[in-house]
Amino acid sequence: MPATAAPTQAPVTEPPGPATYGLAPFMSDGSFNQIVDFAVIPGTNNAEAIVVSQTDERILRVSLTGSFAPTVYGDLSGYVGGGGNEEGLLSATFSPDFVSDRRIYVYYTPGAPSPTVLSRFNVPGDTIDAGSERRIIEVPDFASNHNGGRVLFGPDGYLYLSLGDGGGGGDPQENGQNLDSLLGKVLRMKVTGEDRYSVPPDNPFVGAGGLDEIWAWGFRNPWRYSFDRATGELWLGDVGQGSFEEVDLVVRGGNYGWDCYEGFAEYEAGCPAEGFQPPRAVYGTHDAGSCAVTGGYVYRGGALPELVGQYVFADYCSGLIWALDAGNPSAQPVVIIDSEHSISSFAELPDGELLVLTFSKAIFRLGR
Repeated sequence: MPATAAPTQAPVTEPPGPATYGLAPFMSDGSFNQIVDFAVIPGTNNAEAIVVSQTDERILRVSLTGSFAPTVYGDLSGYVGGGGNEEGLLSATFSPDFVSDRRIYVYYTPGAPSPTVLSRFNVPGDTIDAGSERRIIEVPDFASNHNGGRVLFGPDGYLYLSLGDGGGGGDPQENGQNLDSLLGKVLRMKVTGEDRYSVPPDNPFVGAGGLDEIWAWGFRNPWRYSFDRATGELWLGDVGQGSFEEVDLVVRGGNYGWDCYEGFAEYEAGCPAEGFQPPRAVYGTHDAGSCAVTGGYVYRGGALPELVGQYVFADYCSGLIWALDAGNPSAQPVVIIDSEHSISSFAELPDGELLVLTFSKAIFRLGR
């Protein structure tokens, strides 16, 4: 990846099709405090979901039909801790075999400098058994920020976890480029049917130097990522240091440059000029009040046909939402919505429509 300057022109504001987009109210409640994740509960005929609250350290069960008020699905405050604004209960996902194995996987911080934790809990009925925790992996940490991270199952059935570089500024421990550290990486593990986990034999560093769990590396703080339901591709938003936010199309064994590069720009002198995967797109960290990219999804719904195949993502501070043609490597992102919300994450409904999660005690649906 050449050390060339990233584009700095103002974002394009024309949408990719003849439409005006907006955020339609989907669900709101006073108990929705700092929503960071959302998932439909398997086996409920797409009628129920969970909402993950970062600072309340709990998971709420919600009705998608309005048949009941939000109720506590799991109170994990006995495990989760930390007062930093990037600490807390960060992500949760259901086992692909949830209907039979009743397992849910949760990523959280106990509070720095304790290791961040990926754990499994059992759900015997309509609530998590908080006493059933089985720690899958603990990742050494040293600061309250740059924890990542999202946990999702890929289309291959393996569990993926995104991890930040551990915190501080400028990757002080050089974790992003260190294959002997799990920090600054995307991990891939087999957990289905396992007591803890095993390593898939086709992970890129198995027997080749580096930690076996690593799938991709060179990230600063990969807060949110997703899989394209049509292609299986992994799309990720990596939060920048102070100049550029980036969107990455993640491939097996790819090195995404941090802390040698921030976006397309050289960050640390003395790094090689080659061997890195370039960002798929970048924008200025301070453009239009922006501060941190929130990775989204490639749209595969039916309500907005002109957006099909567009990767939709946002910025936490500015509330801007972009669309990027996922099938065109030379395409640039265009702004489709200028919202007033602090956008923390996205979610995908079973029909492919997209939800926008905010810190406004509300969830919105991408629409017109």
